[in-house]
Amino acid sequence: MKKINILKNSRDFDRIIKNNRPYKYKEYIIYLERTNDDIYKFGISVGKKIGNAVRRNKVKRQIKSIIDKNNYQNNFNCIIIVGRGINEKNYSEIEKDLLICLKNINIIKEK
Repeated sequence: MKKINILKNSRDFDRIIKNNRPYKYKEYIIYLERTNDDIYKFGISVGKKIGNAVRRNKVKRQIKSIIDKNNYQNNFNCIIIVGRGINEKNYSEIEKDLLICLKNINIIKEK
């Protein structure tokens, strides 16, 4: 993921979570905010209940690689919050569930 496509500011996270309704699918909670920018941004949140820092960073790297594989529409900010169920899944299951989630909220460009 390019740096320009990453949300890191806690004020952005708070604003998006407060003002938008969540989309829930299995172990993912996704908040989507439509914007007027010509760019999309993703923020990823993995809580301490997932495991130690090594495990949390591995999950973040996996999600970023899944996000990189697709083309997205512009004009949105998206926050992905990962739940505890991620620990029992392998990479292919994580990828399949996340892609279903992103397709349901209509942000992936059609090929």
